[in-house]
Amino acid sequence: MDIGTFAIQLLNAVQYGLVLFLVASGLTLVFGILGVINLAHGVFYMLGAYLAWWLTVATGNFAVGILGAFAISFVVGLALESVFIRRLYGRDHLSQVLLSFGLILVVDELRQMLFGRDVQSVPLPEWLSGSLPLTDVLNYPVYRLVVSLLCLAVAVAIFMVIRRTRIGMMVRAGAENREMTRALGIPFDSVNRYVFAVGIALAALAGAVIAPISTVFPGMGDGMLILSFVVVVLGGIGSVPGAAIGALLIGLIDTFGKVFMPELAGILVYVLMAVVLVVRPTGILGKREV
Repeated sequence: MDIGTFAIQLLNAVQYGLVLFLVASGLTLVFGILGVINLAHGVFYMLGAYLAWWLTVATGNFAVGILGAFAISFVVGLALESVFIRRLYGRDHLSQVLLSFGLILVVDELRQMLFGRDVQSVPLPEWLSGSLPLTDVLNYPVYRLVVSLLCLAVAVAIFMVIRRTRIGMMVRAGAENREMTRALGIPFDSVNRYVFAVGIALAALAGAVIAPISTVFPGMGDGMLILSFVVVVLGGIGSVPGAAIGALLIGLIDTFGKVFMPELAGILVYVLMAVVLVVRPTGILGKREV
């Protein structure tokens, strides 16, 4: 493998890992902090892609498609938390699984009613459709670089909010000890709905930005949901930095695995997870039980 090909594969791996982090960060917020197993997380990834396609075609503006998909999904997340999810806090996981499975069926049926079953493609503006030359014969798509930069900016914003703001302090306190947080008078319960909504919106944003690359099709979130759970477990449940490390590792393993060992690429991610869990059962940055 020459240096140009290696650079392209490395950029692809980072871009894939950053998109995966957007989905997994939302899942780790909902699962690790709120204690809710949301099996419907993948359908919101798909919903974000469909919303981006619909809004882009309707308005002729790709930016409106991306921002609109994020905003609509955030509002949907607020509504779902207020009506359904808040009833699951403290309940057994079976109730959470049943409700989230019901959400999968409902959202998928709504998707079919509103957008149909056809595979769709999201048109890019001309300035995002070009390529940058890496060597005399190899080019790299501009849009993939934009996706990486956008995901990186969102990741930095997530870390800043969690580490530097009052809301982030409440989220961290609730993740450490929910009951003590409530006893101290911190309004953790009122923060829950925004944490859930942001988690849903991040998954939708990931689907929206990846739509022009992968196209938009029914069931596109199924594989991403599985990988997101792998990231959450690999990085440590409730750890956003752990999710970032896990997502980038999976991006590298999956991308280069398909190049060097294509016959084993499908299982390398799960081998990595097994090895990490043998060494650190709580994940890379997960906290050990005392």
